[in-house]
Amino acid sequence: MSSPSPDPAAAPAPGPLQPIRGVQPSFDDLGTPLRDVTFCVVDLETTGGAPGDSGITEIGAVKVRAGELLGEFQTLVNPAEPIPPFIAVLTGITDLMVASSPRIGSALPAFLEFARGCVLVAHNAPFDVGFLKHDSQVHGYDWPDFPVVDTALLARRVLTPDEVPNCKLGTLAKLFRATTTPNHRALSDARATVDVLHGLFERVGSLGVQTLEDLQTFSSRVAPAVRKKRHLAESLPHAPGVYLFTDDRGEVLYVGKSKDLRTRVRSYFTASETRTRIGEMIGIASGVRGIECGTSLEAEVRELRLIAEHKPRYNRRSKFPERQHWLKVTVEPFPRLSLVKQVRDDDAGYLGPFSSRKTAERAMAALHEAFPIRQCTERMSRTPRMSPCVLADMGRCVAPCDGRIDMAAYGEFVTALRTALVSDPSPVVDALTRRIDVLSADERFEDAAVHRDRLGAFVRSSAKMQRMAALTSCAEICAARRTEDGGWELHVIRRGRLAAAGIAARGTDPRKYLDMLRASAETVLPGIGPVASASPEEIELVLRWLDQPGIRLVEMDGTWTCPISGAGRHLRRLDPPRSEDHQHPSERRRRRMRPVGPARMSG
Repeated sequence: MSSPSPDPAAAPAPGPLQPIRGVQPSFDDLGTPLRDVTFCVVDLETTGGAPGDSGITEIGAVKVRAGELLGEFQTLVNPAEPIPPFIAVLTGITDLMVASSPRIGSALPAFLEFARGCVLVAHNAPFDVGFLKHDSQVHGYDWPDFPVVDTALLARRVLTPDEVPNCKLGTLAKLFRATTTPNHRALSDARATVDVLHGLFERVGSLGVQTLEDLQTFSSRVAPAVRKKRHLAESLPHAPGVYLFTDDRGEVLYVGKSKDLRTRVRSYFTASETRTRIGEMIGIASGVRGIECGTSLEAEVRELRLIAEHKPRYNRRSKFPERQHWLKVTVEPFPRLSLVKQVRDDDAGYLGPFSSRKTAERAMAALHEAFPIRQCTERMSRTPRMSPCVLADMGRCVAPCDGRIDMAAYGEFVTALRTALVSDPSPVVDALTRRIDVLSADERFEDAAVHRDRLGAFVRSSAKMQRMAALTSCAEICAARRTEDGGWELHVIRRGRLAAAGIAARGTDPRKYLDMLRASAETVLPGIGPVASASPEEIELVLRWLDQPGIRLVEMDGTWTCPISGAGRHLRRLDPPRSEDHQHPSERRRRRMRPVGPARMSG
C-alpha cells in the first residue's frame, strides 16, 4: 500500500487517500504518441491548380507507422479532359498513358479504403486534400474526418532561412537526405515526403513535441526561457496523478491532473500550449510537484481538494467551494424563505447548495409562485398587527401581517413547502408550468422564459440536493469496477467523501485489498446538511463515477435511495435524454447495481 507525498503542501487535507499500487486504470489521455500514429503520406498529380477546374491524373500514397513501411498505393487516373502540354512535360504523364486508366470516381474508393484510420500527410496539404475532398463530394462519397499534417507548413515553422532558401519538397528532400528524389510523379514524391516527415519529427521532438495533438498545434513561437524549463518535468513519472506548479517562494500557481504526469507537464513548455494565462504562469513557475494516484476518481478528487486548499491564482474553477448559497425556511412563528450561506442545526428546511446568488434567487421566486407565504423580512409575533403589503393586495401573499391567517393555517403552507424541498416538487412544477402556458398563450414569451428559468433553477437544485443527500446519508459504500487488464478499481466512500482508493492487480484477492483500504481509509464523521463531509463538486464526481456502467456495490452501510416522486423525474422535461435509455440515472443505477460477493469479485 502506498501513501501520498510527504510534502504537506502537496497532499490534500484533511484525510489523505490511501491508494494501493498496482495496474493503473485509464482516464482521458493528453494525446496520441507519434509512434502510435499511422500516417498516410499522399501526393497528387493534376491537370491544373484548382479543384473543379482541373482533374487528378495520378494518386500516390505511402502508409507508415513508427518508421516502418506498411504499404503503398499508386494509380493513374483518367481526368476526362486533355492534359495540358506543359503538365505532360513536367510530370511525364500523357493522354495516352491515362486513356485506359480508371476515372476518379472509381479510383477514389480504393484510396479511401487504403487511408482509413490514418492521419493524412501531404506537402502543401490544402492542395492535395482539397482535390480529394472535392471529388469525394462530387461522386457522393463520405469524406472521413482525417486529421491532416502539412509538411510544408511544419517546415516553415521549424527551419530557418539559414538552413534552406525555401520549403519546396525538392529542397527539403536534399536537406534531410531523402532516399527518393522528387520527380513530379505521385508515388515518388510521396516517398520523398515520408523522409521529410521523419526529418521534421526529429526537429520537433527536441522541442517537446511528442504527440499528434502537439504536432498539429506546433509553432516556432516558443520563448527560449520557456523551453529551458522543460527540465522541470523530468523528475515526474509516466503515471496518472496530480501536478502542482510552484514559484520560487513555494506558492502553488496551478493544479492539474493527467494520465501521464511527465508528458502532460512537458506539453506546457511547447507551443501546443496557447493559453495566454497559462503562458504567464509558466514564466513565473520554478518547480513542479507530482502526486501519483491509483485511479482516475482519486486524481479528480485530489485536484479539487488541492485547488480548494491552495486557491492557485491561475486556476479558474473550484477555488472557493465554501462560497455556497442556500434557501432556508426560517424557524419563527410565521416562517419565510431566506437566502443564507451556511446550514445550521436548527430544524429549518434547506434547499441547495447554489453556486451563485442569482440561481438561488430564481429558485426562491419559483417557490413563491407556488406557495404564497410572506416575503417581507420583518419579525412577527404570534399575533401580528401590521399593515399588509402590496403582495397581499395582489393575492400573492396570505398576509399573516394583519392577522387574516393564523399560525395553524399558515403552517399548512410551510409544511407543503418543506415537502416540496425534500421529496415532491410537483406543486412548484405544476404552478410554474401553468404560468408558463398562460404567458405563452398571450405571446408574452420573454416573461415565459423568465418563469422557465426559475423552474429550471429550482428543479435542478432540488434534484441535485436529493441525490447528494441520498449518498451522504450512507456511512460507507465500497464500490468496485473491473480494469481493462482484469484487475479491480476499488473505492471506499464515506458519507459522500472519497476516503480511500486503490487498484487490486489481476490475480490477487480484491477482498484483501479492500479490507486494507477500509482499515486505512479516512474517518468521516456525520455533519449537518448534504455537503458537510465533502464539497458539492467532490460529491458530484463520486456520483458520476458510481453511475458508470460496470460499477459493483460490494459493501454498504446505510440505505441509498432517492424519493420516487422527487425532482429527478422532472429533469427530463428540462433536459431531454440524449441516449436511448430514457431512465433517470438513479433508476438506471438501481437496475444495474447489485451487491457483489467474493465469487463475483474474484481476481
